[in-house]
Amino acid sequence: MKYTFSIFAILAMFLSSCKKEDPVIAHPDTQKVSNLYAPADVRDQNTGQIVQENPFVYFSFKEGGAVDSTASWDIAFKGTVIITNSGVSGTGNAKSAIVNSTFADVTEAPADDQLRVDAATEYAIPWGSGNGWYNYNPTNHLISPIAGKVIVVKTNDGKYAKMEILSYYKDAPAQPNPAVDQGSTLTFNYVYQDNGTNKF
Repeated sequence: MKYTFSIFAILAMFLSSCKKEDPVIAHPDTQKVSNLYAPADVRDQNTGQIVQENPFVYFSFKEGGAVDSTASWDIAFKGTVIITNSGVSGTGNAKSAIVNSTFADVTEAPADDQLRVDAATEYAIPWGSGNGWYNYNPTNHLISPIAGKVIVVKTNDGKYAKMEILSYYKDAPAQPNPAVDQGSTLTFNYVYQDNGTNKF
């Protein structure tokens, strides 16, 4: 009788310990997008007025690439500008923010109230030299991604992604020369978490 009781006691303890274990989180692989061409508007060098307006290039993390503007897109690119599918920029539910950290160290998306939609006064991903993800050198016109700036996105389908822009120039040269290297041609890493959690 005591032996039978001991077996059941051990079994109960085992089941109890199993219930307390944290669920296993699947960590998706890092993906890389190379040479996504999203040309900026062309401006008159003397007046600064736009003489040719170019379209945004719309991107879906779920699809892993550029999509049509009528599709379920998350963010869109034009030159150095990145818009989010929400607020003044779109009819979707996406939100985003820039996190000051290394790409590897961003293991969880910020709380929802820390993510923003695009507003008329400021986009969720700010643009302008030093304001968001890049710096602009007025001497040589070089655009350089700022290290430690990770863009986190709550996608239009309610999932989460993080991305890090590596280069603004075609083929991501180690020492880009704006005079000869094609700009507005983005290379970036991203992780898309599709399992319903906000953990990467």
